[in-house]
Amino acid sequence: MKKMTLTMKSIAIALAGVVLLSINACQSGPKKEKTAKEKEISILYPNWEEGIAFTHLAEAALLDKGYNVKITPLEPGPIYASLAKGDADIMMDAWLPNTHRNYWEKFGDNLEKIGESFSSGTTGLVVPNYVKLNSIEDLKANVDMFDGEIIGIGSGAGIHGNTEKTIEAYELDFKQVTSSGPAMQAALKRATAKEKPIIITGWKPHFMWSEFDIKYLDDPKGIFPKDVCAIVTRKNFKKERPIIGEFFSNFNLSEDQLLSLMTYIRKGDDTAAAAKKWYNENKATVEAWMPEKMKK
Repeated sequence: MKKMTLTMKSIAIALAGVVLLSINACQSGPKKEKTAKEKEISILYPNWEEGIAFTHLAEAALLDKGYNVKITPLEPGPIYASLAKGDADIMMDAWLPNTHRNYWEKFGDNLEKIGESFSSGTTGLVVPNYVKLNSIEDLKANVDMFDGEIIGIGSGAGIHGNTEKTIEAYELDFKQVTSSGPAMQAALKRATAKEKPIIITGWKPHFMWSEFDIKYLDDPKGIFPKDVCAIVTRKNFKKERPIIGEFFSNFNLSEDQLLSLMTYIRKGDDTAAAAKKWYNENKATVEAWMPEKMKK
């Protein structure tokens, strides 16, 4: 009987231990899972110079603070659609309120603008300074000078649509050649090397303004607007993730800072490594955007 009592006591103790472990697992499991999830972030970005720069700088800073970061390049349309569906967290290069107006009208009800990566975005038709024309209106009488072509980028970009509107509004006998950012830059480089006339669709911020002697053509009809490079998230992102949300709300580069970052990336062999180098050399600037809880 004594032996049975001891055995029953041992069983009772063992069961109590199992129950205690189960309780602890129930209490700590979800908390650990929640903490891990709060350290994950998905960033989508367009394959444009400034979008690459914003995104890789944010990635470098977040990795340094222990976050698990996934970055994915996409065309603007799929970016907006993915964010609106909640399939990703954030983009840092939304040209608002004008250039990406159509995307915002379609998806904006399920998105939130929480900050500005850069606050002085401009777009327009660009020519080398050796071209003796100063206005879009001058193009009408100089079609042959440019072979009737405006070298553009991808058709999903807002500047592509505004260029089509410009051709119509100014009654220009031009066609827009759809290419890509790198292809457009290559065409500009070839033309300027021989001082040949060329028109491209251009924007600021972009490194080409520091590498080429170029200018915007005046736009008296005001078709090309001024914008900000907005930071846009899925619905309720900042409410659910207030610490990292505050970092993105504070994230903002001056033109000199952004040109410096883009130069590092352009001259580096690896984009992530170049952005990390810039981050390490400008850590005080970036950490000033972080709430105290993020710095720990």
